[in-house]
Amino acid sequence: MHGSFETSAAGSGEESGQESGETFYATGPLEGRRVRLEPLTVAHIPGLVAAAREGRERYALTDVPADEAEAAAYVARALRTSPGGVPETVPYATVDRHTGRVVGSTRFCDFEYWRWQERYRRRPAAEPDAVEIGATWLALGAQRTGINREAKLLMLTVAFERWRVHRVRFRTDARNERSRRAIAALGARLDGVLRAAAAGYDGAVRDSAAYSILDAEWAEVRAGLEASLSGGPRIGGREIGRPRTGGPATGCPA
Repeated sequence: MHGSFETSAAGSGEESGQESGETFYATGPLEGRRVRLEPLTVAHIPGLVAAAREGRERYALTDVPADEAEAAAYVARALRTSPGGVPETVPYATVDRHTGRVVGSTRFCDFEYWRWQERYRRRPAAEPDAVEIGATWLALGAQRTGINREAKLLMLTVAFERWRVHRVRFRTDARNERSRRAIAALGARLDGVLRAAAAGYDGAVRDSAAYSILDAEWAEVRAGLEASLSGGPRIGGREIGRPRTGGPATGCPA
């Protein structure tokens, strides 16, 4: 579709689909012109706390740690693995390359492994058929800077061009209009609203608005993103567009 690529980290594996477990999901850092997505570690806790102090009134519907203890628990949940050692999520700290500051977090989560009849299986059973991008939040100062759009372009490229998933899903609290606009601006389509889908972060029973991008739509979505940007992020030295604007999207409860 767009040719092969490498992430900016060495040792992240080939596109042959032969990796397994932790190696398959180890994307390494994903780097653009404005944003760097660093694999989340405990070393990011102070930066997360500092970023989360900005505009906390905007986080009523989003899981954003308020202090160091909450940030430590947040990171620990994000780094959980299955009994077989496979990550439950692939989380990142979102770093503003212009300042070097942590400005938020995002992750891959809710990996889906479909039950194919063996004669129709197109990939190893250990590789995901679909994934969600979510648990995204940004410091107030990083919103509407293009950081979110560039980060999503990097992540969508990994999902569709390295992992070769059939679908990427986004979910958000149906009341979060800012998040819904940001998801739609990426080119994702609304699948519907799931009623009484989960506990909201404000204590309410929330409806979840579900969006998705399919592999068959990715070329058009990517072209649209690239057309809206100019001269921007790179993966393995290949330009894939520059950010414009866009707010954060949420989902994937931590």
